[in-house]
Amino acid sequence: MSVKVYDLGHARAGDKGNTSNVSVTAYDDRAWNILREQLTAERVMHAYAEIAKGPVTRYELPKLKALNFVIENALGGGVTVSLAQDMHGKSLSFVMLGIELHG
Repeated sequence: MSVKVYDLGHARAGDKGNTSNVSVTAYDDRAWNILREQLTAERVMHAYAEIAKGPVTRYELPKLKALNFVIENALGGGVTVSLAQDMHGKSLSFVMLGIELHG
């Protein structure tokens, strides 16, 4: 059975230069276990392949039941040079929420 990250937790995106930072926080212990096992840096890079050149680094925050992904080369050069409509990358959390995993 497949499940989307959306069903397991919520996400938030931020930016620093040309780097997007997307965190996912699990709703409960079951969701945390699925996210921790399946939402890898490689899986995230695959989902963002059309947007970012990478690399992607994953950080675990177990006490918060959260994962933080640092996605480099994702914002068209950064706020001061990007011509993108969403130059801060705030909508990039929706890409994360749409990733399908096995539930």
